[in-house]
Amino acid sequence: MVRGMYRSRSLKRKKVRVPGGNSVTHYRRKKTSKHVCAECGALLGGIPRGTPHEIGSISKSERSVSRPYGGYYCPSCLRKKLKYEVRARKE
Repeated sequence: MVRGMYRSRSLKRKKVRVPGGNSVTHYRRKKTSKHVCAECGALLGGIPRGTPHEIGSISKSERSVSRPYGGYYCPSCLRKKLKYEVRARKE
């Protein structure tokens, strides 16, 4: 029986043939999904992909993009949103 820590479905399984001729299962953490824009769903550049633990260990400037709504909207959606807000204020 496999150890308890490997029974979790949060691990990916891969069958591997080892040099001794046996077939064994290698366990790996699943990759987290990429960050996407809240409005259009496009992939966001400059935002690292990793588990919360990995993301927490890097500096704050590397975690997000340094602009308003950075890491939430893609640049094109942000441009539309800012234009809309400026125009709405004028009226």
